[in-house]
Amino acid sequence: MRTTTRAAAIAGVALAATTAAAGPAAASGTHHTADGAVFVQTNGTGGNKIVSYDRNLHQVGTYATGGLGTPATTAVDPLASQGGLTLDRAHGLLYAVNAGSNTITVFGVHGARLTRLQVIGSGGSFPVGVAVHDHLVYVLNAHDGGSIQGFRRYGDRLVALPGTHRKLALKATTDSPGQVAFSPDGRHVLVTIKGASRIDVFAVTASGGISGKPVRYEAPGKTPFALDFDRFGHVVVAEAGTNAAATFDLRRDGRLVPLAEVGTGGTATCWVTGVNGTFYLSNAATGTISAFRTKADGSLQNLGTTHTVGGGTIDTATSADGRTLYAETGATPDGVEAFRIGHDGKLTPAGSASIPGGVNSEGIAAY
Repeated sequence: MRTTTRAAAIAGVALAATTAAAGPAAASGTHHTADGAVFVQTNGTGGNKIVSYDRNLHQVGTYATGGLGTPATTAVDPLASQGGLTLDRAHGLLYAVNAGSNTITVFGVHGARLTRLQVIGSGGSFPVGVAVHDHLVYVLNAHDGGSIQGFRRYGDRLVALPGTHRKLALKATTDSPGQVAFSPDGRHVLVTIKGASRIDVFAVTASGGISGKPVRYEAPGKTPFALDFDRFGHVVVAEAGTNAAATFDLRRDGRLVPLAEVGTGGTATCWVTGVNGTFYLSNAATGTISAFRTKADGSLQNLGTTHTVGGGTIDTATSADGRTLYAETGATPDGVEAFRIGHDGKLTPAGSASIPGGVNSEGIAAY
């Protein structure tokens, strides 16, 4: 275990070696006062940006990440991942991936306004996702065989953790990973591998490192894309191969045990976001959102499907109070749609907004 003094010294040395932002990013737009904010990532190839809105989807500002996005490989899903824009609500920080320049940007969050604090290498090629648990941050890289890299947060800066780089041994780009996520207790890091149809589970050590090899759950034909956790500790997975919601029990030794699987009724089921015991799965090809509730035994209750106004429904996020779901639509022109969440979990349309310059966007976060 490091002492506080030693940790601070290491942090100071490491921070000096990182590529940091020269200062706050300039904002554009008019400020709107609202309780809460929504952030989306443009993934622009000429310069990645974050567009911010108040809770009512009035645009507040546009902030350069200091990195580059990447051209779309599919019509609506350029990063092919969940978690490309990740909000650490507890510490007021926003993490954005710059897939085109292999970096991560750290922003300070001030209401709906952002201050760029740091730009740091992702520890691999083509970063597509970020996971946060307390002072630990793990980044998912999709290219060159895929990898994850661990970081420790010191204040509002990241420092790469030595010995935490893990290769995912992907055989081809089509094996691409979908998401990196922490278990609620922080004891495991999970990585969905879409094309290879598996989920890798790494154990997290007391020092913040991870096991040398993962416990691997093979899911032939399922194509696990993204995941979340319910209040019972079950893993809820969006399976693109079967267009289904699936639940698993995560054992202490890292094994995943299947519990239930129910079809969404949509096509290209890829993203999942849970709030108030209800999970919303995005069906990109049909432009719909399917809702499910999980029970203590891991079974799933289908609440039905909501049709969105825009096409290519991709990543979603919820407000901190659990009353609103925001869905990013990847069909041109890209946009954001808001839905009020009823007590029964049903969704009611509550407005929309375009993403300026957003013809390649992916990544959404809200509070």
